[in-house]
Amino acid sequence: METTFQLLPVRNNLIGENYVIDTHAEVIETTVRQTASSTSTNTTTYKRTPFVEANTKEVTIHHLTNECVVPVFSKDNEITISHPNFIETVWNAAHNFFQGESISEPDIRVSHVIKGRIPEAIHKSVNQLLETDKTIYYERMAFCFEIPTIYEDIEGNRLNLSIGGVRAYNHENLYSKKGAEKFKVFIGFKNLVCCNLCVSTDGYKSEIKVMSTTDLFKAVMELFQLYNPARHLHLLNSFKDASLTEHQFAQLIGKSKLYQCLPPKEKKLLPNMEFTDTHINAVAKSYYNDDNFSITENTDSISLWNVYNLFTGANKNSYIDNLLDRSLNATELVHGVNKALHGDSHYRWFIE
Repeated sequence: METTFQLLPVRNNLIGENYVIDTHAEVIETTVRQTASSTSTNTTTYKRTPFVEANTKEVTIHHLTNECVVPVFSKDNEITISHPNFIETVWNAAHNFFQGESISEPDIRVSHVIKGRIPEAIHKSVNQLLETDKTIYYERMAFCFEIPTIYEDIEGNRLNLSIGGVRAYNHENLYSKKGAEKFKVFIGFKNLVCCNLCVSTDGYKSEIKVMSTTDLFKAVMELFQLYNPARHLHLLNSFKDASLTEHQFAQLIGKSKLYQCLPPKEKKLLPNMEFTDTHINAVAKSYYNDDNFSITENTDSISLWNVYNLFTGANKNSYIDNLLDRSLNATELVHGVNKALHGDSHYRWFIE
């Protein structure tokens, strides 16, 4: 039997004037329908790719609920907040806050499976184990769902309002008594062209500490209230109006790699850069080869919107527990570079 989400009572919410509201948008896995006029309809089909790829696999809420065990705090045997409970709490909060909007089912990615056995199979050899003898849970889990009736278009890229979160049991001390549990939650936009996540400072909580799903629900609702989507979209739109020359882009790539080797004293004087050499190499490669955001042939500059998507695309190869932090860092980095192009000194080091 499939698991369904139970909806909580909903309340009225205010949708900003800068939102585009498409009351006819359908929650379809691969197709977004936009009403171009009262008499015609344009349909754009996007190739769906995972919002995070590195070392992950897709699972369903049914699998997490019915085929996985839930870890406990070992000293008092108190149960942790499970992955399904986390997802359902955020999903219910979204329904509560965004009354009347279409909300998709969550995409769920997991990694680092933890295997075990039931007590009756403790003396069996591995080749004698039955499927019913085994237990599993996933150390790390990320999910994301869209609200396709709230969207924006930037440079022909449709951005759907999206909400998601990350849970990593490796950030908990499961060998102690039950204490506050840690979660990461974001509200931002997903670029449907590439499924890259666009995260802003006021739309991301890197560490929500709660004791129950009730506390988690309240914290998520507070995040929704603090998030300013109009400001976020204004920031993203500003990226398309600025560009880097090939020389400046090469400086950005080289300085980003050099940043990793700086003495700690010098590194503290610069803005934070969380992308590793592997990510920077992927950005450099995509500069020439990306299907959507590479430099245009016979030009000598690339827009910051494309640069931003090269970084968020490379971020999809991060481990789950670093995904959202690097998504935010990509926004801060490109925003800082944009300001540096207009005379600000804070990020100037990266492009000089």
